[in-house]
Amino acid sequence: MKPLEITDENFESEVLNSDLPVLIDFWAAWCGPCRMIAPLVEELAGEYEGKVKIGKLDVDNNQQTAIKYGVRSIPTLLVFKNGEVKDTIIGAVPKSQISQKLDAVA
Repeated sequence: MKPLEITDENFESEVLNSDLPVLIDFWAAWCGPCRMIAPLVEELAGEYEGKVKIGKLDVDNNQQTAIKYGVRSIPTLLVFKNGEVKDTIIGAVPKSQISQKLDAVA
C-alpha cells in the first residue's frame, strides 16, 4: 500500500479530522535522507494499514503546512492523534524507531 499524498488542501480532512492516528513524512525530491527513508515509510503504510494512516507531504509544494508545524529540516515525521502532534522524528532513522512511535499511538 502506498502512503497517501498529503497537501495543504487535504491536510485538515486527511490528518486533523482522521479517526486513525496519522504519520506524515515531510519530504522533498532533492533530499537524500528523505529518499533513504521513503521505502521504510512505504513498508509501514502496508504494515499499519487500518491502524495508522500514513502520508507524505512534499514541502516544496505545500509550504503552508510545513511552516505551520515548524518543519525546518527534512525528513521530519510527525505523528498525529486526534488532530494533535503526539511525536516528532527528525532525520533518517531506523524503521524500528518509527514503529515504536506508531505502536505508542496505534
